[in-house]
Amino acid sequence: MSTGRERRIQERDRSRERRVEEREQSRERRLEEREARRHRGEPQPPIWTRPEPGARRARLTREDIARAALQIADADGIDALSMRRVASELGVGTMSLYYYVQTKAELLDLMHDEMIGEVVVPDGELPDDWRGALETIARRALEATRRHPWALDSPPTAAGPNGMRHFEQSLAAVADLDIHEQTRFDIILIVDEYVFGYALREAAEQREAQAWDEAHLEAMLQYFESLLASGQFPHVDSLRQGQDARASFDRIQGLLRDPGRFERGLKRLLDGIALELGDAAR
Repeated sequence: MSTGRERRIQERDRSRERRVEEREQSRERRLEEREARRHRGEPQPPIWTRPEPGARRARLTREDIARAALQIADADGIDALSMRRVASELGVGTMSLYYYVQTKAELLDLMHDEMIGEVVVPDGELPDDWRGALETIARRALEATRRHPWALDSPPTAAGPNGMRHFEQSLAAVADLDIHEQTRFDIILIVDEYVFGYALREAAEQREAQAWDEAHLEAMLQYFESLLASGQFPHVDSLRQGQDARASFDRIQGLLRDPGRFERGLKRLLDGIALELGDAAR
């Protein structure tokens, strides 16, 4: 008797749990459909224009949500990110998470702003000279993208508070230069674009290296050999320096992946800017 009653209670509890889960799944599908409709229509106001939930309802902060989402994306890739997964990491229901973040696009905006917070130089540590300041910002930006490579393929839809702090510091870096406003923007953006381009290339090379097994590499080397044998690529052929295909490939890959290449490129970029600015850069 007791066993039968316990079984009925367990079945009732499981049935209740299934109904709750089905309701959450249904609600999540409706919210995802709403998000898709928003993307097809007019842009929605960014999450930053909406106040955070009041103290009576708030169990989470936007920083809590962003950090949990970052951990998932960093560990398993951006494709593993979902509202359900983030909610699970935070120990709340999926529908509870939607109280704080209405769409996945908003979640990505929170993640990006949290990441940009890693780029912001702590108070009192930004160098006073324009060149040192831009070097510091550039290095911190590269390190942040290395920690969060998914961000290269998932741009934010709106800048948040940390994005504004980063922009403020970038402007502060060139504030003392006696130059036109357009030139200030050009300098800030060209350094940002150098970092982004370098990080994008570096991430692509890492994905390529992971995807190429020995058989694939041998096939590609044979193909390269056939192209060089045509005589149409004398400058590329000269890179071999008498080595066989594999040895020259490994040597060239070493040149491309030289860890000092970022600093050399940044120095040459800033040298060119200083040369153009002349006395204004001193």
